[in-house]
Amino acid sequence: MTETEEAGRKPARVVVADDQTVVREGIVMLLGLLPGIEVVGAAGDGDEAVELVAELAPDVVLMDLRMPRCDGVEATRRIRAEHPGTQVVVLTTYADDESLFPALRAGARGYLTKDAGGDEIVRAVESVLSGDAGLSPSIQRRLLERLSEPKAEPAPFTEAPDGLTARETEVLLLIAEGLSNQEIARKLHVSTATVKTHINNLFAKTGLKDRAQAVRYAYGKGLVRPPVD
Repeated sequence: MTETEEAGRKPARVVVADDQTVVREGIVMLLGLLPGIEVVGAAGDGDEAVELVAELAPDVVLMDLRMPRCDGVEATRRIRAEHPGTQVVVLTTYADDESLFPALRAGARGYLTKDAGGDEIVRAVESVLSGDAGLSPSIQRRLLERLSEPKAEPAPFTEAPDGLTARETEVLLLIAEGLSNQEIARKLHVSTATVKTHINNLFAKTGLKDRAQAVRYAYGKGLVRPPVD
């Protein structure tokens, strides 16, 4: 009898999502040795993860981020929107800002890197099921660092330069914040293709060639204030 069963709690039912077969099977094997966890399914990409959640209604999905067809961020967003009873804990190789913050914005409640030990995985699963965040100490530090970083602020808006529309200007400001096309699309609730169209239009109107020039342009036109220390 496991510690969880002795305490009168049912094991957490977990689905593992990772596109690398060897890694996925290794995680499943590890989880099978951990107290309080029952692996009920394994998925090779985000689409399959969403399908398994719909079929099995697990408590938690351990989600890789970089997968074909449907990546972990999009799968997380769909799971949290369609199946709010299932929590998502990211388990990935990457801990960079471009991976971390989109995943958390999509609804992930936990975030671990794949060098996490078994005890750390169990704590993260238990934390998200109890309503807390399951974040490794290094991820918590990165969040605090990010929150303490000064941010560029939009300047008081008067009139868009070079004939930019309001939406093109909005996209420009989000580029200046460092957002990717996918992040802009999620923030504006439009498709990535629509974002690309806006970017192509604003580049054509302003003569810009890349995102770095777009950032300089936004500052140069007074659309964005430099960050204040």
